[in-house]
Amino acid sequence: MTPTLAQIFRPTILLALALMAVIVMMILPMPAWVLDTGLAVSFALAILMFTVTLFIERPLEFSAFPTVLLASLMLRLSLNVSSTKLIIGNGHTGTAAAGHVIEGFASFVMSGSVFLGLVVFLVLLIVNFIVITKGAGRMAEVGARFALDGMPGKQLAIDADVASGAITHEEAKARREREQQETTFFGSLDGASKFVKGDAIAGLLITLLNILMGLIMGVAVHGMDIGRAFETYAILTVGDGLVSQIPAVIISIAAALLLARGGATGSTDLALFSQLGRYPAALGTVAVLLGLFALVPGLPFVPFVLGALALGGAAWWGHRQNEARAAAEAQAEAAPKA
Repeated sequence: MTPTLAQIFRPTILLALALMAVIVMMILPMPAWVLDTGLAVSFALAILMFTVTLFIERPLEFSAFPTVLLASLMLRLSLNVSSTKLIIGNGHTGTAAAGHVIEGFASFVMSGSVFLGLVVFLVLLIVNFIVITKGAGRMAEVGARFALDGMPGKQLAIDADVASGAITHEEAKARREREQQETTFFGSLDGASKFVKGDAIAGLLITLLNILMGLIMGVAVHGMDIGRAFETYAILTVGDGLVSQIPAVIISIAAALLLARGGATGSTDLALFSQLGRYPAALGTVAVLLGLFALVPGLPFVPFVLGALALGGAAWWGHRQNEARAAAEAQAEAAPKA
């Protein structure tokens, strides 16, 4: 690769080109295959953000999360605009007018029932808007406020450590920069959470617009009967809403997980299993309760029994681990006395 090409394909240039392409998608009409590609990228980006959030050790390791969140939001909005143009402009040609991704999601989720698809879409929208986004927004506000209020005390603690000789000036500078980054990070997340809330509202309004304008265009302009027009545009609209809301829900959950971490260290999966498995008595209690549920007439036997066996096995394994750990600690304490 020549130096000129290497300069062109730098990550900064590629990011700028990608964002410009997203803006162009809002303005110019896009073919269906471009929309399919954009929707696939939106899904991949949402899943990537979610998995990275699970595996990072500290929230600041993903300090670019607010920026990536806004970029994904911008991508989804441009895809919504492009899909709306295709649905309203070409919806009379059939359910493949807005691409195969929207058609496939609509057919798979709706299972031949338009109202089932509408209910699923509304459930996702309510969960995202009322449950996840509202809770994440509150956590972002509290996290940003606590991080800002705690700055003076942390700076005084750093100055005291420098004065006592506990840390060097270089270490103090690094700690100050880290504290400043943490405050900026939580402040940015607080602002980004407002965009997520607005995205959920925009999704509902775009869905209503697609159905209403689609019906008007199909019946008044293209001469479709109202039943066929409603079915066609409902399938397209629900499919469009699903492929927009599913990545939005995934990203909202990722933001909530990141905010719930606070200043904790360690990956989420290891912390979750180590803390839940630390108390075998709790696991054993749940196993007994599930076993009792399995004996209740009318309740399914197999799922509750499988859950009871799994949790009972986990409780037994955790008890053995605790005994081995206690024996090792006792042996370590007795060793110097021997």
